[in-house]
Amino acid sequence: MPHISIKMLEGRTQAQKEKLAHDLVEVLSRDIGASTHWITCTVEDYDAEQWQDVFKTEIADKPDAVVFKKPEYDPKDLL
Repeated sequence: MPHISIKMLEGRTQAQKEKLAHDLVEVLSRDIGASTHWITCTVEDYDAEQWQDVFKTEIADKPDAVVFKKPEYDPKDLL
């Protein structure tokens, strides 16, 4: 623990995802004082249609207290 879960639209390269995961793990380690030894990270790609469900379950249906960065777009615009 802790675990970082990144869900995003497909289209990034493996190298971009690896760099993102590395950078986020480093920032999390620094900001909460946890060793990178204990931090895990996943990156999952979705197409625009699949994103509709991800958006609903991971963002729209979550309580405001846990969504620290609110969406500034309508996911239907991705279709």
